Parts: sequence; structure tokens; C-alpha cells
Amino acid sequence: MVFPAIAGVLTMAVLLSGGYAAYAYNQFSGGVTIVNAITGKKDVKDDVDGTAQNILLVGDDHRPENATPEQMAELSTTSDGGATNTDTMIVLHISADGSQATMISFPRDSYVDIPDVGKGKLNSAFYYGTLNGGGDTGGAKMLIKTIENLSGLQIDHYVRVSLLGFYQVVKELGPVEVCLNQAAQDKDSGVDLPAGKSTLNAKEALSFVRQRKGLPNGDLDRNVRQQYFLSQEARKVTSAGTLLNPVKMGNILKAVGGSIQTDTNLLDLASQMRNLRPANIQSATIPTLGTPTIYVNGSALSIVEVDTVGLPAFVQGLVGEPAAYAKAGRAQPANTSVTVLNGSGVEGAATTAGQVLTSRGFQVAPAGSSETTKVTQVQYPAGQESQAKAIAAAVPGAVAVRTSAVSGVTLVLGTDGKTAKAATQPSAAASTPASGSGSGSSGSGSKPSKQATKEPTAKSTDVHNYGTEGTCIN
Repeated sequence: MVFPAIAGVLTMAVLLSGGYAAYAYNQFSGGVTIVNAITGKKDVKDDVDGTAQNILLVGDDHRPENATPEQMAELSTTSDGGATNTDTMIVLHISADGSQATMISFPRDSYVDIPDVGKGKLNSAFYYGTLNGGGDTGGAKMLIKTIENLSGLQIDHYVRVSLLGFYQVVKELGPVEVCLNQAAQDKDSGVDLPAGKSTLNAKEALSFVRQRKGLPNGDLDRNVRQQYFLSQEARKVTSAGTLLNPVKMGNILKAVGGSIQTDTNLLDLASQMRNLRPANIQSATIPTLGTPTIYVNGSALSIVEVDTVGLPAFVQGLVGEPAAYAKAGRAQPANTSVTVLNGSGVEGAATTAGQVLTSRGFQVAPAGSSETTKVTQVQYPAGQESQAKAIAAAVPGAVAVRTSAVSGVTLVLGTDGKTAKAATQPSAAASTPASGSGSGSSGSGSKPSKQATKEPTAKSTDVHNYGTEGTCIN
């Protein structure tokens, strides 16, 4: 298990290190392997976040070749037989001006659609891409395509770091302080830490980000460990004590250089993050529906069930709504066609919502079903922003999401209970104060309230900022 995003922080550190940057970077780049992981032009039409950048940061768990038992023990691990699974996958989303960033973690056991393969755990996508002569480049392309299909984000760059690379970087950085709300012990990862603050060496840090047993939510909590550790290391890397020490910077860059694969010149990548500071890096994990055990060909398989329907809405809540939607006016109901799908688990919910929308003048197709999702959303393809706004106004609290997965405006009902509301009648508006549960009028002649016409936005209680001093986690 690797915490790969340290690579992004290091490239930022190169840029910030002043006149020493060129020498340090030459040492660093000499060992970096370039892979042609990103091919073709960016699809501007379906690019939901405009000029912002998305970097896929990948950590693989392969062990060093010809490593001795002593070296394995130092890494708190054993031989893996040459496995190539990618057990850490984080999309680092960087705002257009480079001042804000969000780490979006994808749990390794997420059960997803892998192109040309079928259903499988996300951490196996890279392996499937390496088959039939695909090698590391094929693995990178397969993983990128899988995550793009899953999230709706277009990946602009790719960085992969090995287990040993992580260890060597942390070793050169020196001890790092972490804080736990409760004691943690796990013999498999090697963690043995008390509650409160602890100062970790490289071996202990590796154990810290690899732990999953003994944590309430298993792999999901391991994602939190990784997000937290990166944020704390980012504070250390960008401190004056590190950046102004050319010997330390040189040793760090030399240590990690030979352990990185990427598609681009990392110094160019760093220039996009010149204004980024640890306090402006937030962390999130994709929405999930549980961690069930399923049976595949008669064998039990523990997975993370992803809220695949709600994931694009979650991502949009992090990166912001498309500019075209914000600028669009609201279409008339008579000019708006919509399909209603039931992802709420409540029988007949889609039919009922469709009847309400029909009564308001919308053109409603027969109701259908969807996989279960938490968030009610109005999905729409590029070019149908005005129609999506009309439906969103009729379903208070729904999140409008642009996606290439639909060909027309589609209302997907979620378990949050949001649904279509009947048009506010003039008499009701006159006798009852606006509560925000109504929606825009369709021919009633009454003025909609400010609250009713306010466009909904996605919010998540799972977004955190671990980059401040003194932050503790479980």
C-alpha cells in the first residue's frame, strides 16, 4: 500500500524551492519513467469541470525485486509474488487557478464495471490492462478509463508511485506527527499507537497508511488515514525547514525519482500548483452503499458497493456546477421532456412523481427503475441545461448533474426522499408563508418565492480538511 499523492506535493515543493529547483529537478527527473497513459484530445463537450485539472495518483503494492527478508521486515510486509494491484487510487482535483485542491479517494475494493472485462474490484483494473502485452501503459490506460467512466471526470495526468518510493520519501522527510482519537493496534500492518499525538518514523508511517483491520469501516477508514497523512506531510514538505534545505530536498527528490511513473513533465505539473497550500486541500471518499459479501462463481467476495448513480452528483458537489448550467434560463414545462427512474427503493415512487410532473405540463415518459442511490438528481446531457433547470425547480432539493450517460433529461429519485411537488396554487400562496417546499409556477401567474427558485447544489458531510495543525482522526 502506497500513499502516492506525496508525488504531487513534491513537485510543488520543487517549484517553491527557488534557485535550487533546476538542479533538484534534474536529479529527480533522471529516474522518472514516462508512460503514454493519456491519449487523445480532451472532450470539451462532456468535460464537467472546465479548465480545472484532474491528476490520477496511484499507489501499487508490489514489493522491491530481490528484496531481502530484512528489507521486507522494514516495510512491515512479506513477498507478494509479483502482484500488480493498485491499492491506492486518488483523483487530485486542482481548481483552474491552482489555489484549491480536493483529494477524491476510490476504495480499492469498489465493485465496478471494468471496460471489456465486466464487474470486478477497482484495484484489479490495472492488472487487466497489463495483459496481452499491455504492460504498465496498458494498465494505466485501463485504470484511467475505469475511473473516468465511474466518476464522470476526465483525467488529465497520471502519477504512479511504488511501495518502496513511499517509504524512502518519508524516511528522508524525517519523523511526522499524527494524532489519533483512540489507540490503534494491528499486527498485520504493524500499527501500535496510543491515543493522542505520536511521532512516526518511516516504518511506522507505512504501517499507519496501510492499516485497515481494527478500524470501524475497514478500507474506508484506511482512505481517511491516507488523506490525513498526506495533508500532514504536505505541511512538512512546504515548511521553510524543508524547502530551504537543499541537501534535504535533493535527498527527497532523488529517493522518489526512481519510483515514479507519469505521463508528463512533473515540473510543468507543479507549475499548476504554485498557489496551493496544505490548508486549501480538502479530502473526500466516493459515496458507497455498504460493504457486502457477494458470491462470484460460488466463491465469497467482500466488496465495497459504490453508489454509482449518485457518484457524478457527489463529484459535481466538489468541483462545482458547469458554467453552462449556471448561465442557462429555465425552459417552459411544455417544452421539457423527462424520464423518471426510481432509485429510492420505494415502490411506485417514480410513477407518482411522473403524475405530478404531468399535471404541471411536462412531457413525461413511462416510469422506469434505477440502481439504488442516495441523492435525488436531475441528469442531463450537454445542451439541455434549460430543461434540466425546469425539472430541478419542480423537485426541490434535487441536484442537477451533467452526464454523457443519458440522452435526455432524467429524474432519478434517491433514498433522500426528494420528489416532484405540485405547483403552488395562488390561494395557498396567499394564506401560507413560503416554506421552500413549492416550486416554480407553470401557468398559475403567481410569482415563485426566492427559496423555491434557488438552484440546489450538492453538499457532502464527508468532505474534510486535514491540513490544519492539531487535527486528530480515529
